[in-house]
Amino acid sequence: MSELDDIVRSKQGLDRRRSIRIAAIAVLVLAAGGAVALRSSGGPVHAAAPPAFPPAQVTVSKPLQRMLGDRADFLGQFSAVDTLEVRAQVGGTLTEIHFTDGQIVHKGDLLFVIDPRPYQIKLAQATAQIRQAQARLALAGSELWRAQQLKKTDFGTGQSVDQRQADLQADQAALELANAQARDAALDLEYCQVRAPFTGRISAHRVAIGSLVSGSRGGTTGTTLLTTLVSLDPIHLDFDMSESDFLAYQADRAAHHSDAAPTVAIKLGSDKDYAHTGTLDFIDNALDRASGTIHARATVPNRDLSLYPGEFARLRVETAAPHPALLVPATAVVPDQSQHLLMTVSADNKVVPKIVTLGGNRGGLSIVTGGVSSNDTVIIDGLMHARPGAPVVPQTGAIRFDDRADTQD
Repeated sequence: MSELDDIVRSKQGLDRRRSIRIAAIAVLVLAAGGAVALRSSGGPVHAAAPPAFPPAQVTVSKPLQRMLGDRADFLGQFSAVDTLEVRAQVGGTLTEIHFTDGQIVHKGDLLFVIDPRPYQIKLAQATAQIRQAQARLALAGSELWRAQQLKKTDFGTGQSVDQRQADLQADQAALELANAQARDAALDLEYCQVRAPFTGRISAHRVAIGSLVSGSRGGTTGTTLLTTLVSLDPIHLDFDMSESDFLAYQADRAAHHSDAAPTVAIKLGSDKDYAHTGTLDFIDNALDRASGTIHARATVPNRDLSLYPGEFARLRVETAAPHPALLVPATAVVPDQSQHLLMTVSADNKVVPKIVTLGGNRGGLSIVTGGVSSNDTVIIDGLMHARPGAPVVPQTGAIRFDDRADTQD
């Protein structure tokens, strides 16, 4: 009997818990329905308000004002001011070479020697012809004097005097010819020694000792190329200017009535700075129609002979005189699709975005050409907390121009 009572009591407890669960579910459903009904009827709904955050702190500064000139960068290539093919001017056997391939030679240094003996013989022959012509001229002078004396005593004729006079003039011309031939032979003998016409770096020799070389003083046709020589100090740097850069350069020169050759800054491939300088001393007389560029050239000192013809370098040309410019840190510029923004702070300390135009980089900063003025307060740090229209707490900072970076930009 007791077991039956336990079974009945357990069943009743189970039914009671099930009833309580169902009642709780019904209450929740009714509450949800009531809330929905309240929203649909337009009644008030109270949401929890977000916590209020204090205004963000940002660093601000006026745009940095600095006098800067417009400039353009170009890629140029060095070339020698003088390039020479060293060729023989007389023919013969090459007997001596007086340089090491690739060395620096100076003006007047002996480079090659061609066997001089044939030309020494020719010079000796010409010298002998001079003495022979001198002897004939002396004899002609004596005969003329005798003919003139005989004419005075009526033992000679005027025809005889004229003949002796003509002989004297012919012998005088023969002496002048002999002298010219001697100078020609001496010149050939001098050309047996090939010397450097200017200081520069010499190439490899193209002929060996014992080679038979051909030479001519009249031109390069048929002559033997011995080596090549290029000058190094100064050296040219050739480059091409675009039409727009050329017009800007010309307009600035005309506006300032400047005829002095401008200085250009030069940076080699291995350099970080524009450590070399040169003078822009040549611009061609016409633009290339195909490329729309004009050829220009700077002359660069090369006293240590470290610059080589054919070497590439970057050069910078000032296309406009210095003028006031506004600069801000590049990190302060916010890109927005095709536009750029600067976050400024208004008089009531609220963030105001402004669309700006940029004009390149100088001194590690961005040049602003429009959109803000020198009186605007620009956020230079803390942009992640600056939302348009939001209040901020500005702290004054400083914008610094990096002169070293300006030589590397």
